[in-house]
Amino acid sequence: MNAYEDSVRFAVLGPIRAWLGEQELDLGSPQQRAVLAALLLRRGRPVPLAELLDAVWGEEQPAASISVLRTYVSRLRKVLEPGRDAAEAPLLVVSVGDGYLVRLPEDALDLTVFEQRVTEAKRLRAAGELSAAADLLHAALGGWQGAALAGLPGPLAESEGSRLNEERLTALEIRLDLDVELGRHGEVIAELISLTGKHPLREQLCRLLMLALYRSGRQAEALEAYRRTRSTLVAELGIEPGAPLRDLHDRILAADASLAPSSPQEESVDPQSEPPAVPPTATPADPVRSAAPSADPVRPAEAPAVRPAQLPADLPTFTGRDVELDETRALLPEGGSLPATVVISAIGGMAGIGKTTLAVHWAHRIADRFPDGQLFINLRGFDPTGSIVPPEEAIRIFIDALGVPPQRIPAAPEAQAALYRSMLAQRRVLILLDNARDTDQVRPLLPGSPGCLVIVTSRNQLTGLVAGDGAHPLTLNQLTSGEAHDFLVRRLGTGRPSAEPEAAEEIVTRCARLPLALAIVAARAAAHPGFPLSAIAEELRSSQGSLDAFAGSDITIDVRAVFSSSYQALSAPAARLFRLLGLHCGPDISAPGAAGLAGLPLRETRGLLAELTRAHLLIEHFPGRYTLHDLLRVYAAERVRAEETPQERDLALERILGWYLHTADAAYAHITPNRRRVPLEPLPSCCLPLAFTTYEQALDWCETERANLVAAVHTAAASGQPGVAWRLPAVLWGFFYLRSHTRDWDDTARTGLSAARAAHDRAGEGQGLVDVAAAARHLGRFDEAIDHLRQAMVIHRELGATDARATAVANLGDVYLQAGQLDKAVEYIRRGLAMDRVIGSAWGQGIALSNLGDVYQRLGRFDEAVDCLEQALTVLRASGNLWVEGVTLDILGTVHRRLHRYDEAVEHYHEALKTHRDIGNRWGEGHTLGNLGDAQLAADEPEAARISWGQALAIFAEFDHPDAEKIRERLGRLEDDPAGAAGAAPGRTA
Repeated sequence: MNAYEDSVRFAVLGPIRAWLGEQELDLGSPQQRAVLAALLLRRGRPVPLAELLDAVWGEEQPAASISVLRTYVSRLRKVLEPGRDAAEAPLLVVSVGDGYLVRLPEDALDLTVFEQRVTEAKRLRAAGELSAAADLLHAALGGWQGAALAGLPGPLAESEGSRLNEERLTALEIRLDLDVELGRHGEVIAELISLTGKHPLREQLCRLLMLALYRSGRQAEALEAYRRTRSTLVAELGIEPGAPLRDLHDRILAADASLAPSSPQEESVDPQSEPPAVPPTATPADPVRSAAPSADPVRPAEAPAVRPAQLPADLPTFTGRDVELDETRALLPEGGSLPATVVISAIGGMAGIGKTTLAVHWAHRIADRFPDGQLFINLRGFDPTGSIVPPEEAIRIFIDALGVPPQRIPAAPEAQAALYRSMLAQRRVLILLDNARDTDQVRPLLPGSPGCLVIVTSRNQLTGLVAGDGAHPLTLNQLTSGEAHDFLVRRLGTGRPSAEPEAAEEIVTRCARLPLALAIVAARAAAHPGFPLSAIAEELRSSQGSLDAFAGSDITIDVRAVFSSSYQALSAPAARLFRLLGLHCGPDISAPGAAGLAGLPLRETRGLLAELTRAHLLIEHFPGRYTLHDLLRVYAAERVRAEETPQERDLALERILGWYLHTADAAYAHITPNRRRVPLEPLPSCCLPLAFTTYEQALDWCETERANLVAAVHTAAASGQPGVAWRLPAVLWGFFYLRSHTRDWDDTARTGLSAARAAHDRAGEGQGLVDVAAAARHLGRFDEAIDHLRQAMVIHRELGATDARATAVANLGDVYLQAGQLDKAVEYIRRGLAMDRVIGSAWGQGIALSNLGDVYQRLGRFDEAVDCLEQALTVLRASGNLWVEGVTLDILGTVHRRLHRYDEAVEHYHEALKTHRDIGNRWGEGHTLGNLGDAQLAADEPEAARISWGQALAIFAEFDHPDAEKIRERLGRLEDDPAGAAGAAPGRTA
């Protein structure tokens, strides 16, 4: 190895950087840096070309990806080996087969130095040299400059960055553990408080904070730290803290003397002191280390990538199922090794047999074998409301859980499925799919690569999954008699069953040894400890029907009898709320929504929900959100039909549907401020919708309630409330547009239109036509949009609804614009603008002026275009319409680009990008980036154009947008002939 190679240093623990001697090198574009990162992380081993392509672009590779990649390697060689003769063999970047490798000494990479220091620190710790180990870890962590591979695009940066950041946090935990053990507890408290705030689910950090606080004489704060962590774990994951944390909590409460420091506190680490001894391969003078900030050599680790932990809480009183658990244990390799294929376990059986309980229990027992997390979803395959979760919605939920921002999720279901499989590749994730309907619902959710375990529960025998996908079937039967008795003992203690063995035996018999039935009866007995078990048995004996029928195919009568014993024990208000929940239209309900349904104050409703939850008649599956088991929903629906009058049922439906409508309207005011509101009928005084103070709150509520809002539209249409059916899509359009829920937008708008027509509601029909047209225009169905808008114009003219007619006219002009019919676009946009001026609609005027400016620039009438667009900006900014402001700035940039004023064009495009990003308009951002690249290339800045087009391509690929291909063509032409790469700007949605 010559002196040149010895003088090169690299950093990947933060942004990727390189130095030649003391001079930092310019490593080029983010994609070029990603190539270097892929080579560096292989530590001198060859990286095949296919692996490099996947590291930089994943599945969305540009047309000329191989040529682009070889260009990146060539540029890296020039940067890393300046002044070398081109004919001379490169020393650092070496061609091997169809790939490359980077040849450099071990101490030239900061990651290797970090790993050596951590390994040596672990050895020192095992040898009892705690102080030296702690000092070495301080030095190791001081070499980090931020999140690993920060700022790099591509799958490699995502996967390897997550792994390295997790290694950093693990090393930091070891270092803090040593500091506390060495008596430096007082010095690490502030750091631990910061870290537990950033990583509230890491129990080891909480344990160290509790111990440091306790040893500093702050017992109350230590206990409060435990309570805070426990509350977070229960609320977010539905689990209790692990044994080590619970044990420390108990020892602190007992003032355990062994928790006291074992030796006097040592001197603290001096930030200005010399670093500790390190392995000979790492020297304090390394430029990699000296580039890090010097103010504080020990900084908290960056937050790791999202590691989902979605399993519901394991049942503390789980009992039995030993045979089944032995069978599941055999599915995974011994010793924790990686499965050679995707392992699928299909757990089947009748309702109430305990499929979910067993699946969750087993999943918790093996969760540590899947370090990349756990995913869980209830597929609602047998939901009485028919609200089955389609595979594409489940995939969307899982992608969200894996940490993909909403604006980066593709629109096309096929693209979402590909993204989901890509994110699971090379990961070990446990996936629990509960309550599946059939094989078709499950198959799209299966990973495409080995290492994962999928647990599926279903009432159906999933023979297709077994035959076609190699699933391992496991059919659950009733508990054995011994298991059923153990079940009661675990819930009631040994005293009562032992004192009344005959009554206990009768309860087991009448519950047919079904876990669901036993759980409900045991809850009843536990809630009344003074009741003899014989009285509980008598209730079952005297109830209608017999629980023995659970052994057959018809379980309705017996489940009803079991539920009845618990239902009758409820207070009258709680029983009424339970009944009314049988009317609710969606998969779950929030506490405020339940208050609206019942027409009760929120505080009183929360108390009733707690009573129902304690009685096991309701499940709080997320803090403040509740759902009914499918059989309980059937029972609640039967009870509401039997015990409430038709009038009261209708009033309850009006309250909950009105609550959703008015709360959505409150969100609409934040998402689309200053736009004309849809007139609503007032709610009853006992029903209070939510209010929002920020844009983010409003958007988050719509996303959380999306399934309920869609269901509300269909329920309103089916229950004779067409006013809600067409108004709700009208107030949700902004949300649907911004979050790209185009299927829901189209579906609800069509349902609302049908309901309005069936009710002969002409105003509703006119609004519904406009909403369907907006969704159709967004989906590129221009002829359909034009037809619906023309029908809407006729209706609004008949009704004398000038505001609504102006909206329809303006929208028609916009559709003609997007369809390329520019003469008609000018005609209708001008008409709409004139009407908006008459009625004083600033929102409409701003959009019309922007669209008119776009038409003029497409026609080459640039002076008129600039005049309209500048007028539009004034109106849009006054009315707070950021969406169209960003679009207008983009059009202004295009006007200047076509006039060869490239500096002005680039300036306007950058302003447009900032506005798009402020509101999360990813489609607008992609179009503007494409236009920016055109302007940069025209200004003879091909590298800048390449970067802009690359960013545009990434966005279009996310949404499977047709303009992605246009950008790929531009990038390909840029590689072959920079002068010929320019072309017409990509299309734009106004």
